[in-house]
Amino acid sequence: MEPPAEGAVIDCAFDLALLSDVGTERDRAELIVKKLNAERVAAGEPVFANPRNFAAGTVRQIDPKVTASRPLRFFAYAWGEVSEPVAETHWDFLQHLKDWSFTVNPLAKRCQNIDEALAFHAEIAAERATLPYDIDGVVYKVNRFDLQARLGMVSRAPRWALAHKFPAERAQTILRAIKIQVGRTGALTPVAELEPITVGGVVVSRATLHNEDEIARKDIREGDAVIIQRAGDVIPQVVAVVPEKRPRGSKPFVFPDRCPVCNSHAVREEGMVVRRCTGGLICAAQAVERLKHFVSRNAFDIDGLGDKRIEELWQEGWLKTPADIFRLGRRAAELEEREGWGKQSVVKLLSAIEARRRIALERFIYALGIPQVGEATARLLAKNYGSLAAWREAMMAAQDPESPAYHELDNIEGIGPSVATDIIAFFGESHNLEVLDDLTAEISVQDFVQPKTADSPIAGKSVVFTGELTAMTRSEAKARAESLGAKVASSVSKKTDYVIIGADAGSKATKAKELGLTILSEEEWLKLVQAE
Repeated sequence: MEPPAEGAVIDCAFDLALLSDVGTERDRAELIVKKLNAERVAAGEPVFANPRNFAAGTVRQIDPKVTASRPLRFFAYAWGEVSEPVAETHWDFLQHLKDWSFTVNPLAKRCQNIDEALAFHAEIAAERATLPYDIDGVVYKVNRFDLQARLGMVSRAPRWALAHKFPAERAQTILRAIKIQVGRTGALTPVAELEPITVGGVVVSRATLHNEDEIARKDIREGDAVIIQRAGDVIPQVVAVVPEKRPRGSKPFVFPDRCPVCNSHAVREEGMVVRRCTGGLICAAQAVERLKHFVSRNAFDIDGLGDKRIEELWQEGWLKTPADIFRLGRRAAELEEREGWGKQSVVKLLSAIEARRRIALERFIYALGIPQVGEATARLLAKNYGSLAAWREAMMAAQDPESPAYHELDNIEGIGPSVATDIIAFFGESHNLEVLDDLTAEISVQDFVQPKTADSPIAGKSVVFTGELTAMTRSEAKARAESLGAKVASSVSKKTDYVIIGADAGSKATKAKELGLTILSEEEWLKLVQAE
């Protein structure tokens, strides 16, 4: 059967979103985890909740010998970096993997239309319980690699792949109490304390309640019988209450207007669903949560410095700021004497800390925990400013909303006024600058490394698209420009290198002419980037 027209995104290959690659049978996977957990309990280490956690924890080991000692298996389904393309389609690539003796999921299937795709999803859903590993859905992929390149990526997710999840497994239990957690930004989050129950093979004792509006909407009360599910088979959440089982005399939950940690006022701004503690740095919860975020996997990723240890060291007064982490070596002898530590665990922790004294700029920015600055935004900032010094200097200059520095920040594609305000506010606080100075005295922040763009004529250039493009969509054009190392901005400024105008170009084209910028037609742009 011939593939569909180029514009149709229905010629798909599939592979399964695996939640566990440990062994070939569920029982064998569980036995392996149980055996290892028994060893970890004896060593005073935290246990793995399931095969997925076991696999994830294994591949993240600093010591490769530990990883090699554990019985992992995997299905190959994609490449990382290659010197040259090895296939024109994903399906052909899977066949090559088989020829190269890699194990490929035997359930993968090439479908020619949407009906076939949905039928395949239903077929796998019916077989799910009998599979020798856990899965939570099917991933649909555009088969042709040239179409994948045109569609590009959004943050960490590709536009050419879609996860079709299975319905979440549900169970009924009792909600014992509603507790309020305080996050690193001061947000008060309600959490349900539950009678432990097994959902999807995992024992669940806590579940998110999202916010006070959600509690009121579902009329969730302490003592209620509730329906629980794991969203995406991962995050436990309360779906609904069982009204007929509600105990007599129960009362609606009253959301607190004061922080449960520092007793500061908790306010809810107009139009916002979140109530926040106003305690700031005097609130221990916010400080501790910021430290937890700082050492998290996508930030500094310091193995061995988990939540409990951060809380312990905070209470002891040894860990108050991020820089204190890198001074823990001075307390090695004292740490070894603490209950639950020991020489080996201290050596491992300090080794992990030393390994993070050099960090990429984008990870450093993310680790700071600035409101609204996630991984994608942190990477945008790193890419546009290049170095910590340049970013800091620009943010200090951007304190003036009429300054060129402010407009440059606001013009970055993907950063709007709200995000810009939070970033600038961070640099407007003297105590944050003191934290930065203290931290950078202990570590080295590496400049952003632009992706390899060989002979790209637009690497490092600022590009703005305006008007209607015909050869490709605006999203495709932006993805293409970024893949070649360009910075895509949302508005025109003196620092713009190229303005690409399509049909019905408006004020951006006019401003580009006034500023004397280089203006390209879509045809000239395609010729410049050597697109076919």
